[in-house]
Amino acid sequence: MAEKRGHSVDEIYRVLADRIINGVYLPGRKMSQSDLAEELDVSRTPLREALNRLQQTGLVVAATNRGMEVSPVTFEETEQLYAIRLLIEPPVVAAVTGQLTEADLAAMAEALDSMQEGAERTKEFQDAHHRFHEAVLVHYPQAIREMIESIYLKIIRHQRIYFSRPRAPEEFCEIDRLLLDASVARDGELAKHILEFHLIDAALGLILDANPDFQPAALAIAARGLGIKIEFNVQGGSPRPARLSWTNGTAANVPPMRTGNLFYEPDS
Repeated sequence: MAEKRGHSVDEIYRVLADRIINGVYLPGRKMSQSDLAEELDVSRTPLREALNRLQQTGLVVAATNRGMEVSPVTFEETEQLYAIRLLIEPPVVAAVTGQLTEADLAAMAEALDSMQEGAERTKEFQDAHHRFHEAVLVHYPQAIREMIESIYLKIIRHQRIYFSRPRAPEEFCEIDRLLLDASVARDGELAKHILEFHLIDAALGLILDANPDFQPAALAIAARGLGIKIEFNVQGGSPRPARLSWTNGTAANVPPMRTGNLFYEPDS
């Protein structure tokens, strides 16, 4: 019998993660080591290590008496992932905006152009959107960067399972254009508020498009903790577009923003 090829742990991990994120391996699929070793033509030892890494990132879970299987995708988890990003990322962005180089800003502008050109092609749009934010992400402290990258992969997986194309991609481009302008101006406080709006908008769009009755509790808690008010209806859900406002008096220079999910209008 021919010897299996010695693919590295990193290579195997990337192949398996890509298949899980893109929905080739759907939630609940049993990740049999013998089947995967045969399918990928790899040795068991690096495969086992790659599966352990996938478990650490939350893409696979250990099932009782069944080995490992692809982890489920739930609206509750996705909302909580956005809530974590909302609590962590905007303050970090405010702190690192002044560190952005001309090369970083050029990479953001190029990615934004690619987003606009690939608006009708889901994967191209999402990849360009990731590159846009990655230009800033590389300046995060390493542990925070790795955590946010892991969260981002899970959110992308949710998007690819539930949607065939991004909803209103032109709205993403408009908000990211404002974020780029704030970055060019090295205005970290403005970039922070725009990113807060962007994350809440993206969370509401992703979740409520698929489940209009979902009540975003974790997102509401995170927003309140940051001095952000989201206009929820009496049942706890969010009208669309929902009104957003900052209650701590820090948003004096934030321009009006509006999407199909969310809007902000400065007090007159």
